[in-house]
Amino acid sequence: MSEGGAILFAGGTLIDPANDRHGAYDVLVEEGLVAAVGAPGSIGADAQRIDATGCWVVPGLIDMHVHLREPGYEYKETVATGTQSAVAGGFTAVACMANTKPVNDSAAVTEYILDRARESALARVHPIGAVSVGLAGRELAEIGEMYEAGVVAVSDDGMPIADGALMRRALEYTQLFGIPVIVHEEDPQLAGDGVMHEGRVCLHLGLKGMPSAAEEAMVARDLALLAQTGGKLHLAHLSTAGSIRLLRDARERGLPVTAEVTPHHFILTDEAVREYDTNAKMKPPLREQSDAEALVSALREGLIDVIATDHAPHHRDEKEIEFDLAAFGIVGLETALPLTLRLVRDHGLDPVTLVRAMSVNPARILGLDAGSLAVGRVADITLVDPDYVWTVQLEELRSKSKNSPFGGWEMRGAARTTMVGGRIVWSRGEQG
Repeated sequence: MSEGGAILFAGGTLIDPANDRHGAYDVLVEEGLVAAVGAPGSIGADAQRIDATGCWVVPGLIDMHVHLREPGYEYKETVATGTQSAVAGGFTAVACMANTKPVNDSAAVTEYILDRARESALARVHPIGAVSVGLAGRELAEIGEMYEAGVVAVSDDGMPIADGALMRRALEYTQLFGIPVIVHEEDPQLAGDGVMHEGRVCLHLGLKGMPSAAEEAMVARDLALLAQTGGKLHLAHLSTAGSIRLLRDARERGLPVTAEVTPHHFILTDEAVREYDTNAKMKPPLREQSDAEALVSALREGLIDVIATDHAPHHRDEKEIEFDLAAFGIVGLETALPLTLRLVRDHGLDPVTLVRAMSVNPARILGLDAGSLAVGRVADITLVDPDYVWTVQLEELRSKSKNSPFGGWEMRGAARTTMVGGRIVWSRGEQG
């Protein structure tokens, strides 16, 4: 891995939406910063040359929704293994959720996570603090204290905020710090003890279902609260066509709401559960084809701001059991980019829109100094080879856990090089 010095990305296609650049450019990096951007062959410098022919040079990818599990669940993932997985997937930064043990509801836990990230020295790690103490949904956590320690948002992700009054206070209080409230939209009474989407496949398999209304009812409630209070609301992992309709209406009314989708929700449907594959068990559940199509359409038009992975590692023993008892969630950091590139090839997604959704917009929503390759900005760069063909071998994933429904899938597209602060932290040529 590179430890510094001047590096020239030469011969590639630069996609830099923040600066309205999309075309043939060379990019020079010096002392951890973007030093020059120019026409091919125009930058004369004594620098290590990276041949970017056939590749995209993009601002470092940012995943604003991951679970790194540390502290407390290191048998599933650690900050070190999670950031190894991140850089292998092309992500220069990740934002990690608060459902650790102890919960990240205090400055002490926030600082611990940041310390572990500094030790790993791979992808940047931005902690997300809990909305409520212990994720219990009863009283607000010490949001101000966590903000001073370094959180970039708050969320009880994994646990819906069922108490509307608490949600209102969170939207009001976070306005003091300018950070978003990220919400897992699920009405717990409607979802009940469902384990997959409530629909035809669910009935055929004899499994308990979670209706689309469980998500949509909470989306509607939180949009109503946002209209009342202001603040910043971010809707995590939307999965239904009905949620997209509610989002569209909110945008038309000018509400300050942003939203994300995951690759597994726009690539897979509840048909993936037919063989009782616990790696296809997640929250929100995989929905129907019409829902997946609505998510893709919303991405194409820019209604959906962000593509995030909801990277949720689980030990093999938590997945290789009866479907009803298995844990929810999959790993996604190393498969997100090629799955999204399928939309570029097959569903008309503009590459510029992809870069906005996987870099520019996450940086904007979380207030990060990232998502731009303007001269003088920090050199967090992902070199994307959109045509690299590879097969997902689960045991070769850098994540500590291997719970993915994409094992054995042939993928097209991958990160060839990942650079953080001018330092190459991942190179596919070196790693294989």
